[in-house]
Amino acid sequence: MSCIPAAAARVVLVTGVSRFLGARVANTLQSDPGVERVIGVDTVPPTASLGRTEFVRVDVRTSGIAETISSARVDTVLHLGLAAPGAGSKEPNAVGTMQLLAACQRSPDTRKLVVRSSAAVYGSSPMDPAVFTEPDEPVEAPTSGYARDAVEVEGHVRGLRRRRPDLVVSVLRFANFLGPDVDSPFTRYLRMPVVPTVLGFDPRLQFVHPGDGAEALRRMTVEDHPGCYNVAGDGVLLLSQALRRAGRPYVPVPSPSLSTLGDLGRRFAGLSGFSPELLRWLTYGRVIDTSALVRELGWRPEYSSEETFAEFAASDGSMLDRLGAVLGGGRP
Repeated sequence: MSCIPAAAARVVLVTGVSRFLGARVANTLQSDPGVERVIGVDTVPPTASLGRTEFVRVDVRTSGIAETISSARVDTVLHLGLAAPGAGSKEPNAVGTMQLLAACQRSPDTRKLVVRSSAAVYGSSPMDPAVFTEPDEPVEAPTSGYARDAVEVEGHVRGLRRRRPDLVVSVLRFANFLGPDVDSPFTRYLRMPVVPTVLGFDPRLQFVHPGDGAEALRRMTVEDHPGCYNVAGDGVLLLSQALRRAGRPYVPVPSPSLSTLGDLGRRFAGLSGFSPELLRWLTYGRVIDTSALVRELGWRPEYSSEETFAEFAASDGSMLDRLGAVLGGGRP
């Protein structure tokens, strides 16, 4: 563990505060004695209570974000606004990040930046290593979607670090979040009446519990841990194991046929088709090594990947309702 002593009081700005992770992190930070003030920003008001967090309605793609950082004398920025996969996220992710980082660069008060990134930057390929560590490059670089957005965001962050070497910059590459409040292509995929899987493949998957994600971000905020770190619950879960444990009916289909089942997903689960990125992940999976994070923080996530999935499956009423409908009755 190589914690660098950090300043006692902080004015923290959290982007994406109206989403499940942003709201949870804001509530976690405002209870920390080392944090003096928390400001949450987003384009829409949050539905969850933010307690004493101050909400400012501002779009990070506009100059308003620089005005907010300057007027509040923000010293720590948590960029959690990386838009979710399938959300038409290209412009908010790329343009919003550039605008935010430009504001951080100009602010004399800003001394720390913590960025939510994604393990999707490693891609998914049949030639992948068994486990990805932070220095590893993707065998096949992501070329579209959320994964490419995350790669571009990290590139912009590296540029800021060169221009402002005095900043403490931490980047967290999270495995897939899973929880009752998480809405993602994968959670919608799991809610299909019959879940299609790729014939001949059983990918290894990892998950992060939202509580563990919030705690990792809190520690990065109140302590100084510069660098890039993978974040995931311990262990791995095969897709087939996950589906069986959730009681989900599934059917293996050839990969080309899986792409055509997007209409079924749209009808029953609100899934906007099977993106190439999601299809590759459901074929080849991805496993990341989290030992660097554990060493650096002297902490490991409370929930394993298996426990995170089990809690999600147990709490997801819509999954049970759909399964009951398929079986011809009420909830099983």
